[in-house]
Amino acid sequence: MARAPKQTKQEPLEVVLWKTADKLRKNIDAAEYKHVVLGLIFLKYISDTFEAHYNLLVAGEGEFAGADPEDRDEYTAYNVFFVPENARWSYLLNQAKQPNIGKLVDDAMEAIENDNPQLKGVLPKVYARQNLDPTSLGELIDLIGNIALGDAKSRSADVLGHVFEYFLGEFALAEGKQGGQFYTPKSIVSLLVEMLEPYKGRVFDPCCGSGGMFVQSEKFVESHQGLVDDISIYGQESNQTTWRLAKMNLAIRGINSEHVKWNSEGSFLNDAHKDLKADYIIANPPFNVSDWSGDLLKEDARWSLGVPPAGNANFAWMQHFLYHMSPKGQAGVVLAKGALTSKTSGEGEIRKALVSEANVIDCIVNLPAKLFLNTQIPAALWFMRRDRVGSTKYKDRSNEILFIDARNLGHLINRRTKVLSDEDIKLITDTYHNWRNQDGEYEDVAGFCASVPLEKVAELDYVLTPGRYVGLADDEDEFDFKERFTSLKAEFEAQLAEEAKLNQAIAENLAKVIV
Repeated sequence: MARAPKQTKQEPLEVVLWKTADKLRKNIDAAEYKHVVLGLIFLKYISDTFEAHYNLLVAGEGEFAGADPEDRDEYTAYNVFFVPENARWSYLLNQAKQPNIGKLVDDAMEAIENDNPQLKGVLPKVYARQNLDPTSLGELIDLIGNIALGDAKSRSADVLGHVFEYFLGEFALAEGKQGGQFYTPKSIVSLLVEMLEPYKGRVFDPCCGSGGMFVQSEKFVESHQGLVDDISIYGQESNQTTWRLAKMNLAIRGINSEHVKWNSEGSFLNDAHKDLKADYIIANPPFNVSDWSGDLLKEDARWSLGVPPAGNANFAWMQHFLYHMSPKGQAGVVLAKGALTSKTSGEGEIRKALVSEANVIDCIVNLPAKLFLNTQIPAALWFMRRDRVGSTKYKDRSNEILFIDARNLGHLINRRTKVLSDEDIKLITDTYHNWRNQDGEYEDVAGFCASVPLEKVAELDYVLTPGRYVGLADDEDEFDFKERFTSLKAEFEAQLAEEAKLNQAIAENLAKVIV
């Protein structure tokens, strides 16, 4: 009997593209190469979008009768970026094998900025650098030029947007600790957005990185058949390079980013949205920042619940979020786990005031370790609501806080990094919504979740660690210490063996170099 032919699993487009693009990187660090690749993807996107509208103008039918395809106003009226002739993808593709291709791409970026003021200072001009081999750049242009050919052409914006988002995550992984400064892992962003359900209103992120919270918010609205135009976004970022990534990330999704601001001082010293009262705040501020200029801001009006310590910005962020929440506003934010228990320099008093005086703490989620690229510090999610008292939309939970201990969820994608699966996200989200929503049916689950009266929280001195309240799961009552110790020991020994093998390989390579 003939053996059936072996089925080979075809990898998704974005995975194939990433592997190929990464091979062309050669001697360029991921942190620098990221701007090379993402800039070209963005250029391809705006060129494709321009070309589609250009063809409508050339055809001159219906509302486009008599239109001039080289008139910039014909594009701005339809929120399409005008792309001058020397910046169009077809032109660059024809020049891809030329030794001066780097200069041509830089000129293209400059020309696009000159014709589109909203992109001024946003696009990378790094293509003529000596460490970027023209041959590799030409191959990269060919590679990206193959995105969205044939039947996919009509949906090239969606394809390119997906590729851009995937590449952001892969570059963050490649950069490791530094990558975490511009990128919040997608599973965490998805969890925050699914918990808050930002269908309508103003969405704010005062430390917005490359804009993932905004992209996910718009995706959420679209996936639930809502109107994307019903939400508007406001953001701020202190790192100009990261802000540029955010502007490109949003533009490639067709998201209006006029209210996403950059200044080097940051949200504490120079709040770009002083008068904003947001309906949803979704943020992942840097953990435990000690140099946030707290000494200069002791009299700031934002510190309504107590002056945060100059040596740690965690509760400065919490009060900054609170200050910007509308009367019915909600917030979902990431903080270092230490903020759940810390009593240093008045932090315990501010946390107490958030619970008792302001009564805005709705839910705390304890996260698994290894979710973040830039830190091994354990983290938790805080969900706040302004209308906990007298809400007409939700159940009256004004005298309770929901605690969720999700430390045992998630799975490893490599030795150092975990992600939450869609099932994990749904479990946490459903638990919160069943507790909060009028039609929800909620009950405590030992070891996972507990709805706790504020009186009990007060008895525990306003410590907000979920493990203090949810108890042990039923199967943990018969915990086998010996079995667990043996398992951990085996895992540790396997890691040591792997590291020894790696060190041996490094030593052998060094010896060859020396010889």
